Amino acid sequence: MATVDKIRSGLIDKILTIKNKDFLLALDKLVSLSATDKELVGLTEEQKEMLKLSEEDIKNGRLISQGAMDKRNHLFLKKQISKIHA
Repeated sequence: MATVDKIRSGLIDKILTIKNKDFLLALDKLVSLSATDKELVGLTEEQKEMLKLSEEDIKNGRLISQGAMDKRNHLFLKKQISKIHA
């Protein structure tokens, strides 16, 4: 059985790939309706460390635009597909 943290992480990964605005708005509404003010979500040590590293990246100007990241991801995926078909 999957732990709550694994389920949450899996959902986050999936949500990050969704491009459909209407779907995301509906999902946001669903999550907002089901969440209560009493529920606090704790972060894992790994998540805390990732946030700390992210803050350091921001402070040190190690940033990349979304467009540049999209291009980088596209090239990576293109290379992976080429390896599969080679």
